[in-house]
Amino acid sequence: MASSAGLALRGQALVVRGGSRFLATTTESSDDNSLFTYDCCTAEKKSQENKGEDEQPVEKGSDMILASTFSKSGTYFALTDDSKRLILFHTKPWQCLSVRIVVRRCTALTFTASEKKVLVADKSGDVYSFSVLEPHRCGKLELGHLSMLLDVAVSPDDHFVLTADRDEKIRVSWASAPHNIESFCLGHTEFVSRIFVVPDHPELLLSSSGDCTLRLWDYRHGRELHCCHLTGLQDPAGPGGDKSLAASRITYWSRDSWVALLCDCVPVVYIFQLDAPRQQLAYKQQLSFQHRVWDITFEESQGLWVLQDCQETPLVLCRLVDGQWQSVPESAVVTKVCAHLRRNWAMLEGSAGGDSGFSSLYKATFDNVTTYLKKKEERQQQQQRKKRHKNPAPGPNGQTKKAKSGEASWSCSS
Repeated sequence: MASSAGLALRGQALVVRGGSRFLATTTESSDDNSLFTYDCCTAEKKSQENKGEDEQPVEKGSDMILASTFSKSGTYFALTDDSKRLILFHTKPWQCLSVRIVVRRCTALTFTASEKKVLVADKSGDVYSFSVLEPHRCGKLELGHLSMLLDVAVSPDDHFVLTADRDEKIRVSWASAPHNIESFCLGHTEFVSRIFVVPDHPELLLSSSGDCTLRLWDYRHGRELHCCHLTGLQDPAGPGGDKSLAASRITYWSRDSWVALLCDCVPVVYIFQLDAPRQQLAYKQQLSFQHRVWDITFEESQGLWVLQDCQETPLVLCRLVDGQWQSVPESAVVTKVCAHLRRNWAMLEGSAGGDSGFSSLYKATFDNVTTYLKKKEERQQQQQRKKRHKNPAPGPNGQTKKAKSGEASWSCSS
């Protein structure tokens, strides 16, 4: 899958990534102009870099960042790139702790709640764990699917590992013994693009899919609680068809339980509110933007940050005003971060106009019946032509050509 620009935020530490680079700054104060940048092209080279965990040669990649995330406290930050590397950082202060090789290109990663491990999901359907406390230790295979994994999450108590795959399934496994499966969350009819365990309601899970739905689950029991069909919310005059509504990001604001959903390649953010006691999602509004939206994330103290494909205004901050979310005029902090991004716009340019990251994951449909009927009709027509050739129509005197040929033979013999 193609990787577009991304946004990550924990506490007041903000990271924007694009291509092989990311920059980290703070939203704490406009006076703090500190900036940390990193380019995966300059990542530490190791003698074993040409071999993966399975001792097979590693195909050289483009160094593009595929996925990244903060730990729960924001103390650690991790990313994986197209060169099959897992790079771990300490954020206070920012420094690279280790560069480790993964077996295959990764699709998603997350820290455990204890921050002792990083879980990495890859395209072959496997999840590996990597130690945080021992940053140079090799990874350990934890579990596997028969299908490509698209997302991985952990429960807030670290008891369960949740995985989402291309074959419509969400699996809930025991973290201590991943071969033991607690439940499956079944109901999606296309690939499951994102899963999100609600922090202040740890028994609830949100999931999105290429089937254009956002679903709420009691994941321990594999029970679907609510389903929102996004196609019914889309403006008919808006861009994109049904297959544009696979969510690339689910983010949550604990104040009044707000949920924001960003769909791939659509310049719209859908806003919902979670009613946990009634186990429902209520659709509230949609935020439309003039430019493609790359990523979104909530910050508890500020509101909803929106990263968009606009060099002049790459970041927009939205806040709740009279019960409605709306963009607010640039504050000093927003101006500071936008200035950093404009000076480093080259790292984001490669994400402009990129194709959908999920476009290749939809089921391929084949109309075998139409092909069969067409071939059947061709066979019938061919058989009719053969019959006409063997049994030609009668001539003008009422005799067939075969009979006339017989008379000619008789007259010659006499």
